[in-house]
Amino acid sequence: MPTKQKDLSKKLKPLADRVLIKEDADSAEKKTSGGIIIPVTVDEDKGSKRGIVMAVGPGRHEDGKLVAPSVKAGDKVLFQWGDKIKVGEEEYYIVREAEILAVIK
Repeated sequence: MPTKQKDLSKKLKPLADRVLIKEDADSAEKKTSGGIIIPVTVDEDKGSKRGIVMAVGPGRHEDGKLVAPSVKAGDKVLFQWGDKIKVGEEEYYIVREAEILAVIK
């Protein structure tokens, strides 16, 4: 686990089936060499975002058993919704596992 993820996991630990995601810098606005800004909405679906999983909660309880999340720290994911939070200078999203649409391989 990279140092940044270790430091973050000491400050913030998601509960239940929640996942902490940092939006991928590649999915931000792009600027051409001529200075034209290309917004994210041109390249991608408006309802989803790409990000990297930074921390994962222990899972959800179902029929009295703990069901572990299907993602892990370091996974690249496509997600929607989520609460935006700021830790230090960095911005993250806290989302339920159900809001993660796919793991990007």
